[in-house]
Amino acid sequence: MSILTFLARRFIAGEKIEDALKVIRKLNQNGITTTLDILGENVKSEQEAAQKADNYIQALEMIDKEKLNSHASIKLTQMGLDVSDGFCYDNVSRIFEKAASLNNFVRVDMEGSDYTGRTLDLVYRWHEAFPKMGTVIQAMLFRSLEDIKELNRRKIRVRLCKGAYREPKQIAFQDRRDINTNFLTLTKLLLREGVYPAIGTHDEKLIEATREFAQKEGIGKDKYEFQMLYGIRRGLQLRLTQEGYNVRVYVPYGTHWLPYYLRRLREKRENLLFFISNFFRD
Repeated sequence: MSILTFLARRFIAGEKIEDALKVIRKLNQNGITTTLDILGENVKSEQEAAQKADNYIQALEMIDKEKLNSHASIKLTQMGLDVSDGFCYDNVSRIFEKAASLNNFVRVDMEGSDYTGRTLDLVYRWHEAFPKMGTVIQAMLFRSLEDIKELNRRKIRVRLCKGAYREPKQIAFQDRRDINTNFLTLTKLLLREGVYPAIGTHDEKLIEATREFAQKEGIGKDKYEFQMLYGIRRGLQLRLTQEGYNVRVYVPYGTHWLPYYLRRLREKRENLLFFISNFFRD
């Protein structure tokens, strides 16, 4: 067994939808909600992208049938963004239509900075037709402050994360301390003006700063949630849940786990250190 396979067993629910549903069911039993992610990126053909959308539609139906508490998260390059914006819009709209019929929520994930503007343009269009959706903003990008202001203005739900992609210094913070400072600035803006923001971090200092700010501002625990990755800081996830905070865990599954992790590990040295260090802790 390779080291990557060994690591993946901790952080990936499995290769089949049934594997993911089993994980979601267990998390739900512990009071934790989830976001389902079918692994895969940079699809180049309409046929494959359409099949990926069909997989999400099937997953949403199974989540509803089993009465599980789970949203879904999609990456647009898996849905055909590299084919064309028009095709991607129509393809993803099928997922939103299904989610709306089931009263569920779908979040459009954020990829590298080359896709940020195009992703947000599509998100603005989708939100007009399907209000029960949201997107993701990365704190490491300089543009994120203005993007969050616009998303707040449009009442679009945001998940804030630090960002896992290697970005040039001309457009992104490079020092971890600067990223953390901006993360907290954006968190405060989302808590004040956003719509049920999701604070995506495993950093206990940022979590504590978020809790202190919310308490100081009189923002209830039901007005936001913390989001974390499956298999990482499991003890912290349970502890926050037991303290009355809303916690949602990102549950990835699929056969494309190897290229997904290889790409993340190649992107930034910090990603490799992050996964290895979290393998040995709850």
